[in-house]
Amino acid sequence: MAVPGRPVPAGAPADLAASELFSVDAYLRDFDASVAEVDPDAHRVALRRTAFYPGGGGQPYDVGTLRWGDADAPVVKVRRDGGRIWHWLEPGSALPDPGAEVEGVLDWERRHLTMRTHTALHILCGVMWADHRVAVTGGNMDPGKGRLDFPLPSMSAEFGRQVEARINEEIAAAHEILVAFVGREVADEDHALIRTAANLIPREIDPLRVIDIVGLDKQADGGTHVASTAEVGAVRVTGTESKGKGNKRVRLEVLD
Repeated sequence: MAVPGRPVPAGAPADLAASELFSVDAYLRDFDASVAEVDPDAHRVALRRTAFYPGGGGQPYDVGTLRWGDADAPVVKVRRDGGRIWHWLEPGSALPDPGAEVEGVLDWERRHLTMRTHTALHILCGVMWADHRVAVTGGNMDPGKGRLDFPLPSMSAEFGRQVEARINEEIAAAHEILVAFVGREVADEDHALIRTAANLIPREIDPLRVIDIVGLDKQADGGTHVASTAEVGAVRVTGTESKGKGNKRVRLEVLD
């Protein structure tokens, strides 16, 4: 069974690094863990550590498989609930016993596409701030596509083409993407984080996990990302929409 092999990001709390493996190594495809709790009524299990992302911040949860002994079961949903990360197994499948040792295997193709998509959206944020001095106000994503909203006075197809060109320019620049955990006092003084509303994150979250696209964008973020903008590949802006006064939407998709 695989274990994390990448260096733990600077400042990562030990308990988080030991339990929420996705937060310190987005490239971990499989892992071993013991079962902390079983909820047969909901057909779900909680593990003492996991590489499955539980969803949040607009990023969807991971899916995959749990294996133990001679059994295996598809993981169809992952969510935080009651202080635990729960893994819902396919209805009708077997359930492991509490304390059992299991292997978790992510649907890597889906996870990696989600990572590329999430990074593409951060690149869009960086481009919009660098070129227009506007910060993102909302967004969402699915594997391979996503959208972000910005407080712009107008929107057009030509604007979308310009943004697409700029995103692909920054992708080609192969910016390194770093993960770090930053104390709240430091984060509160970092103007790059303040403009992305890090100061609105509850004060009890300390340190903050920060994704830094070096030279382009820095945000407090809990999701998974690729290690370089070049790994995104290419992006197409698929739509530009007005969602009301001062609220304009950009939709994009990641190309193979």
